[in-house]
Amino acid sequence: MARRRGIMSEGLKEELAKELGFYDVVQKEGWGGIKARDAGNMVKRAIEIAEQNLLNERR
Repeated sequence: MARRRGIMSEGLKEELAKELGFYDVVQKEGWGGIKARDAGNMVKRAIEIAEQNLLNERR
């Protein structure tokens, strides 16, 4: 089965991991080493940022 192409840039993912406090795990173990909860929180935060950007564009 082919892997899905990521939607978030590597830079954004790293920025979010730093903000959420698990970037050290990413550095040591890669993205596969993070907990499912951390991945979910990262997606949630990315959505919050995207929604805020949309609101700012409409003003």
